[in-house]
Amino acid sequence: MYVSKLRLGVFALIFAVFFGFVGAGVTLAQQYQSHMAQARTYLNSALNELYAANANKGGHRVNAINYVKEAINEVNLGIKYANSP
Repeated sequence: MYVSKLRLGVFALIFAVFFGFVGAGVTLAQQYQSHMAQARTYLNSALNELYAANANKGGHRVNAINYVKEAINEVNLGIKYANSP
């Protein structure tokens, strides 16, 4: 009897979570976008710091600048994808 109550509870939890996410899909997308936007802010800050750093880093500063620019582009693409219909 305990096992069937446990299974029923697990099923109810899965059901509630699934329909909770479906019903709150817009809210979840907005929350996700806020995290992406915050990540972009941090990346832009990092890019500014890299530009302000001395250039004598054996090419690693330049590589880091390029990687951060790529990351910013990927974040922008992710935001654009999430906002597409």
